[in-house]
Amino acid sequence: MLKFALAGNPNSGKTTLFNNLTGSTAHVGNWPGVTVDKREGIYKKGTKPVSLVDLPGIYSLSPYTPEEVISRNFILDEKPDCVINIVDVTNLERNLYLTTQILEMDVPIVIALNMIDVVEKQGDKIDAKALEKKIGVPVVKVSALKGTGLSELMARAIEVCKTKRMGKTVLEDCKISHLIGDVKLALEGQEIENPLFHAIKLVENDELEIQMHPQTVKTVELFKAHFNDELFGTDLEALIADARYKYISKHFSPTMTKKQKGIVDTKSDKIDKVLTNKWAGIPIFLAILFAMFHLTFGEDFLYLGKIFNLPALDMGEGSGASLVACFYDGAVFSPGVILFNLMGLLTETVFGWLISLIESLGASQVIVSIIGDGVIIGLSGVLSFVPQIVFLLMILSILEDTGYMARVAFILDRIFRRFGVSGRAFIPMIMGFGCSIPAMINTRTLADEREKTMTLRTIPFFSCGAKLPILAAVSGAVASLIGIDGGLISFSMYVLVMVTAVISILAMRSTTQRGEVSPFIMELPSYRLPSFNALMIHLWDKTKHYIQKVFTVILVSTIAIWLLTNFSWSWEFLMQEIDGEMVNIRINESILGSIGMFIQPLFTPLGFGAQLNSNGWVFAVAAITGLIAKENVISTFGALAACIAGGMVATEEGISEVLAMMNSVTASPTALWPAMIAFIVFNMTTIPCFAAVAAAKGETPKGKFKWTLLFWIVASFIAGTITYVVLSWWWTAFIIIALFVLIGFAIKFYNKKHPIK
Repeated sequence: MLKFALAGNPNSGKTTLFNNLTGSTAHVGNWPGVTVDKREGIYKKGTKPVSLVDLPGIYSLSPYTPEEVISRNFILDEKPDCVINIVDVTNLERNLYLTTQILEMDVPIVIALNMIDVVEKQGDKIDAKALEKKIGVPVVKVSALKGTGLSELMARAIEVCKTKRMGKTVLEDCKISHLIGDVKLALEGQEIENPLFHAIKLVENDELEIQMHPQTVKTVELFKAHFNDELFGTDLEALIADARYKYISKHFSPTMTKKQKGIVDTKSDKIDKVLTNKWAGIPIFLAILFAMFHLTFGEDFLYLGKIFNLPALDMGEGSGASLVACFYDGAVFSPGVILFNLMGLLTETVFGWLISLIESLGASQVIVSIIGDGVIIGLSGVLSFVPQIVFLLMILSILEDTGYMARVAFILDRIFRRFGVSGRAFIPMIMGFGCSIPAMINTRTLADEREKTMTLRTIPFFSCGAKLPILAAVSGAVASLIGIDGGLISFSMYVLVMVTAVISILAMRSTTQRGEVSPFIMELPSYRLPSFNALMIHLWDKTKHYIQKVFTVILVSTIAIWLLTNFSWSWEFLMQEIDGEMVNIRINESILGSIGMFIQPLFTPLGFGAQLNSNGWVFAVAAITGLIAKENVISTFGALAACIAGGMVATEEGISEVLAMMNSVTASPTALWPAMIAFIVFNMTTIPCFAAVAAAKGETPKGKFKWTLLFWIVASFIAGTITYVVLSWWWTAFIIIALFVLIGFAIKFYNKKHPIK
């Protein structure tokens, strides 16, 4: 089977092209760094299948970043039959810099001029035939987003790969062309493959080449001893880079005719004057973040209920009343809450019918209980949040695909740099909003090991989709207790954990991870309207994994929780039949109950420990089961609430039932809200799910991961404790701030006495 490699600059549309050609569901984002490893897929629309490899986006083939090393080594070592070089035609000169380097390899090449639709819309033109003649390899106009020109591209790639190609360079008229020729001859004598490419890299003092050809380096060193250019001195790499750009500007750029001459502000430039403004950038980001959570979790859309004092509707009972209540109940619900209510009504109806069917078949009460209280309660609680999670992920994907998230990284670089990390580290952090696993993998793009460690540790603070049910359910329960909009609580939690991330980074950079901040250069992509197909592929991919977890890990967990809740250590069945229903009135004697009461005191500083008395252990157990999969927190609440309160209850109602049943706070459950907020903070900052832990371990040097685990445990306990204490006794905030200031001065004094050597 033929194997083609896709190579190009970050954000050139490479992954979009890969998805269109292979039908893959690789994540496409309108920012650099989405692909951090090579992906493979099959093109099946031609006369015969072709294996396509999507390489990480790179600006050059120099070993400055892990992505460049991956792409370079693949082309050199794997020897693909053809390299399809994706060029963003809206940034022709910069993209062709990489092209001039690929041309120096002995590999067939086809150039895909991507985003041709954008160029034509702007009124610009490019003569692809003239560029093909000048560059010496096939050039095809395509639009990866719209799917145009792809058949021609693959046809020409299949045709060109039949002929062997020798590398050529644009440096033939360069001052050091004779040196390149001498080094090339020396490498040819050593029977080195791709001699031209290796020769130029040796002249550039490429670190990898120096290690591979230490003897040939002497030729370059002897030349440099007698060479001193007026502009570049002995910096041959800078001289070669300048020569490449001059050649591109002189020979390739004239093939493009622009409607407007000179430097003209694009629409993206005009928008950026507002969105990336030094003073307005952060407030706008926070406003967008609040709007996102209000649309997802707000139970009073645009606060219309409070503004107009809308009355509650008395619709009586029945399916019609239940349906109306999904949209309005004294206030108009936000789109996310409406979706949650509709899904809850659907799962309640379907699962209620399923239980009735099982009972009508004459199943025993034990079977009915394990299916109803063990499986259905746990699954329905998690499934109810699927539409809400998809809705939030859709908003995040739109922000990402339009190019706004790249601006957020740029804006936050100003803040993060002061605390010890660059805006580049923020890219994997914000990817954590979708899923921590790809976010952890994305940290391999960070060259500085200390910055990578800090980023890995703080990614779980940017809560993934699996934590949204925790946030939504507990926020909803708290909102019903104290009368605050659930969307506002959710927004506050996200801001709080992001502040926790900044404080954690500052603490690490000042103590265990001291060092200089790495430079950060990132191209801001043009704003684009999201592709509907790409958006749907992304959402389906995320939803598919969530549903798979529901019916595998979470299903097994809910059954295990039911068993541990209804059997004692001596395997005595604790459920009793009362008024025709199976009820567990001895839940505290169960295996899970005794384990929960044993570990419950550990969470006393966070507010959901010993002070909650008899049934408070359910919160400790829910937090522990969340280490397997964060969705387990809510499924655990559903199963335990069914045992404690009895009957089928929605998750939010289940948590409220558990609160009301606690002996010490029956008269005033509102006293628990600080503990519930601390519960959210703990679960959003503690050890992530097992899969994310495995991903983080894979990106951490051997023997160092234990400190990351310790960091997650300590950070979550400290964050949860401070949250509970301050919300319970507001005046303690001044003491905590003073304590932080004293610790900060102590660390600064120590670092001054013990500078980095």
